[in-house]
Amino acid sequence: GRGRGRGRGRGRGRGRRDGDGEKEWVPVTKLGRLVKDNKIKDIEHIYLHSLPIKESEIIDFFLGGANLKDEVLKIMPVQKQTSAGQRTRFKAFVAIGDHNGHLGLGVKCSKEVATAI
Repeated sequence: GRGRGRGRGRGRGRGRRDGDGEKEWVPVTKLGRLVKDNKIKDIEHIYLHSLPIKESEIIDFFLGGANLKDEVLKIMPVQKQTSAGQRTRFKAFVAIGDHNGHLGLGVKCSKEVATAI
């Protein structure tokens, strides 16, 4: 036959979106859900309990349009030994903050320097 029950289905196509632009934030972490439901009132409460902030929307929720400045502290290559040789990836350390006492550190590893930053 034609393989009806396989693949992605009919008529959906690839990558078609609604064109609305701005999407509603759907929290992934428990902290994100608490922030969205206004259970946590300010960012100082998160810092007080040393909770890791995994979603950038949490910072956007509290600091909103604050002028955040970022600075790349270090980019270092890390290598993994494979059977075919070494695989090089780049680890980036970025400090970000507003000039009002809030500071954050971001660490990311990626195949390319630009995506790691």
